[in-house]
Amino acid sequence: MSRRDGIDVRPITETEIPDWIRALNTGFLRSPAVSEQETADRGSYMLLPRTLGAFDAGRCVATFRSFPQQLTTVGGAHVPAEAITNVSVTATHRRRGLLTRMMGTALAAAKERGDVVATLIAAEYPIYGRYGFGPATTAAQWTVDVPRTGLDRRWSGPADGGRIDLVDGEEVRRTGPELHARLSRTQPGVVSRVERWWQVNTGALKPDGVAWTEPFYAVYRSADGETEGLVAYESDDNWGDAKQPLNTATVKWLIGVTPAAERALWHYLCSIDWITRVKTGWRAPDDLLPDLLPDPRAARITSQADWLWVRILDVVRAMEARTYAGSGTLVLDVTDGDGLSAGRYRLDVGPDGAVCAPTGQRADLTLDVRELSALWLGEASAVRLAALGRVREEREGAASVADALLRTSRRPWCPDIF
Repeated sequence: MSRRDGIDVRPITETEIPDWIRALNTGFLRSPAVSEQETADRGSYMLLPRTLGAFDAGRCVATFRSFPQQLTTVGGAHVPAEAITNVSVTATHRRRGLLTRMMGTALAAAKERGDVVATLIAAEYPIYGRYGFGPATTAAQWTVDVPRTGLDRRWSGPADGGRIDLVDGEEVRRTGPELHARLSRTQPGVVSRVERWWQVNTGALKPDGVAWTEPFYAVYRSADGETEGLVAYESDDNWGDAKQPLNTATVKWLIGVTPAAERALWHYLCSIDWITRVKTGWRAPDDLLPDLLPDPRAARITSQADWLWVRILDVVRAMEARTYAGSGTLVLDVTDGDGLSAGRYRLDVGPDGAVCAPTGQRADLTLDVRELSALWLGEASAVRLAALGRVREEREGAASVADALLRTSRRPWCPDIF
């Protein structure tokens, strides 16, 4: 707990949950009213020691919450993460350092617990770089003009012996977690999903104030009957002046653990009668979708933005947890305004894995922890960051060496928002 200028920053108590929710709703410009159902629901999963509030004269004026998470790094290993969410500061108390105090408290505790990284989804871009976070994944949304795709509209199912079936939410809750676990073993940037995620996203649990409309669920099973893909989607009801259907299918989420599953599910969505557009939801920026279509121009990106932000707390464990594209050595001089990850580290990469250790050797690259965090999953380019002045080469060509080791053949992707 810390007190400054008459404002306490500390973990909240159970009786303070309604006041904390009111402050959160106010910060996100939602109605400040708090129902008993919302209080009970949030209280059922909030970890109070990791739920911080700033209190001025007994009133909550800033909020901050974290929870344990597993993050997939390059190569499929999972590292423990401090997942940060529900960050707000009431408009009357901005520019008083409240977020800095809450963030400092949370990151120090996460470091002490042994978390390798911290993660968040940034509502506003400029805020989190000053706390050592870097944008580590990007996401994109496509809109598909179905008549232009060149796909056979008479398609009635996969040609590979697999099949697509409509299922209900109970089936999704039964098969979805294992399918997601398979995705998390191969896709850098994927974060863990708890049981509550499946409950909320299939309508078994309906939080107060969150509108729910039952979507359609379709499953792809391979020729041997194994579930390899799931999609949840909904459709509007739009007809043109000449009584022509102009409906849009909007994907809420889609998991495909094989290219065959992705191909089949996207073709299925584009073959549904009356559907003339498909909105993909947030996908990896190098998603296969456009090039699965005979005419890739039928899919256009309608939104693209930074997504998962990462803050490395333990450089040694973070660099040793992932795999690399080749062999080599890099000495990194990492600066960190909070002092949590600062130091000079030698990274040795070879066929047997990576070894990272503090060193006194001359640095090859000097960079802040936020840049190292952006590079860690393979999304950013050290050469590009050097051109922007955010990474400094101490040895000519070191940025190219970093890219050769750190970049990945497929870009990292986080399917979730939290």
